[in-house]
Amino acid sequence: MPTFQFEAMDATGAEIKDVIEAPTEEEAQATIRQMGYFVTKITAKKARKKADAGGAKKKRGFVFGGVRSRDLTTFTRQLSILQDAGLPILRSLRILAGQAKAGRLKYSLEDTCEEIEAGSTLSEGMAKSPKCFNRLYVNMIKAGEAGGALELILQRLADFQERSESLKRKVKGAMIYPIVVVTVAVGILTFIMIKIVPAFRQIFTEFNLDLPAMTELLVGISEWCVRYWYLIPGIPVTIWLTIKLIRKFRHGRIGWDQYIIKIPIFGNLIEKNILARTTRTLGTLVASGVPILDCLEITASTAGNAIVEEAILGVKKAIEEGRTIVDPLKASGVFPSMVVSMIGVGEQAGALETMLTKIADFYEEEVDAAVGDLMTAMEPMMIVVLGVIVGGIVISMYLPIFTLVSQLSK
Repeated sequence: MPTFQFEAMDATGAEIKDVIEAPTEEEAQATIRQMGYFVTKITAKKARKKADAGGAKKKRGFVFGGVRSRDLTTFTRQLSILQDAGLPILRSLRILAGQAKAGRLKYSLEDTCEEIEAGSTLSEGMAKSPKCFNRLYVNMIKAGEAGGALELILQRLADFQERSESLKRKVKGAMIYPIVVVTVAVGILTFIMIKIVPAFRQIFTEFNLDLPAMTELLVGISEWCVRYWYLIPGIPVTIWLTIKLIRKFRHGRIGWDQYIIKIPIFGNLIEKNILARTTRTLGTLVASGVPILDCLEITASTAGNAIVEEAILGVKKAIEEGRTIVDPLKASGVFPSMVVSMIGVGEQAGALETMLTKIADFYEEEVDAAVGDLMTAMEPMMIVVLGVIVGGIVISMYLPIFTLVSQLSK
């Protein structure tokens, strides 16, 4: 369908610039008048060319990866505010692209603007930049366009992203403390093993002392650290690469993700975080008018856990066969009985999105409480563990000295 670029004035006299699709120019003008605008200029828009007038594409810096979730959340909130204020979508995107720093988000917005000028819808334009706008984002925008409620969908999407970002920060905050403490402790212990223990070993050798088993073990570890010190930083890197390799395979992912949620202390927090994110995603998609099969497929792909993903895809298959959501959810054994019961009630009452939102709210509060409990329990536990390790090292080093003093006093 032809695309027309127009300039118009609204009831307040403000200038409007936007594009519209219509079979003919007359129908385009009639549609614009129905929108409450007075047309001052309208021209048929040519298809977008891949190169500019000079025959060369606009130069851009090379960027790695995708877009930071915080930046995308801020953009979505700003876009929802501009749309709520009544600005045309193309103008809103141009404003935000102009404000954005050079990077993936800015370039994706510029590409989306070009796609819209060429006659694409907002969702179609965003779909061309998958590293910036994922399937969840694009499908919600598409649902908003289809229902004529893009402003509402953008607000809902911004709320969803802000809640997800807040939940992610809480979980990361709970993980950072033990990681920092362990890293510092490993650094200190490595220094002791490489510098301090060898000095004591030299003293023991000079006095020809018989070393206790604990001291022998400590000296052996020290000698290994001195000889292979360069392997110490490689241990966590090797573990990380091994996990990445395991997760490349389906059965490896399932096994690892099952192990993760069973880890003492951290497993409960991770499981609640997954449930909160999954139910929030599904509830937001359902409330936005996305078809239920698409909702389930998108939710499965963003679950972040292979077991939950398999369970949700099982629900999708059951619905395709004409069954309800509850039976496959219960059969999967992944979701707690309370979650299954609430989803069943929501499905029967025709208020599935409301129940999913309530479940998400509940588990987000549970994550909040779990983070607080974890931080409270972690500090004394780490003090005790480090105390035992340091105490063991001190005792191991001083046991031969006590033996030497007793021999000299005789």
